[in-house]
Amino acid sequence: MSKHRVSRRQFLNYTLTGVGGFMAAGMLMPMVRFAVDPVLKASASGDFIPTPQKISEITEEPTRVDFSFEQKDAWYTSEVTNTAWVYKDENGEIVALSPVCKHLGCVVDWNTDKANQNRFYCPCHGGLYEKDGTNVPGTPPIAKLDVYPTQEKDGFLLLGKAKPREEA
Repeated sequence: MSKHRVSRRQFLNYTLTGVGGFMAAGMLMPMVRFAVDPVLKASASGDFIPTPQKISEITEEPTRVDFSFEQKDAWYTSEVTNTAWVYKDENGEIVALSPVCKHLGCVVDWNTDKANQNRFYCPCHGGLYEKDGTNVPGTPPIAKLDVYPTQEKDGFLLLGKAKPREEA
């Protein structure tokens, strides 16, 4: 036996503190897990999103390709639809451009301005881009159109996340 004796009051204090701590932990752990679990859960999706565009059908003329994917933000899942302008360059390489204008974020369209044939045109403020996505000097856009990385799988085009291009 130890010489230090625990009084009834101290024993009750220790017991109630221990039981209260276990109860608090039991109540808080599910809440903490609920808040943290979606953030830590590994995503099974890859970096590239499949599109309905067949590689064999891509020509030198830019074609609008719409693609959808499921986006998950913590507990909320939504269907997102994006667009790309896809064509083959002089070397036969596939180029996929973002349709978002670098001026104010409007959507550019291919070959719709009668005065500027074979260019991307932004109807918001008259912005112009060449076929390769470079901005035409003297028009509002301040940078080139973003480009999507591309891959091929089973004859179909896959697109990654649009990335800005460095100015040359």
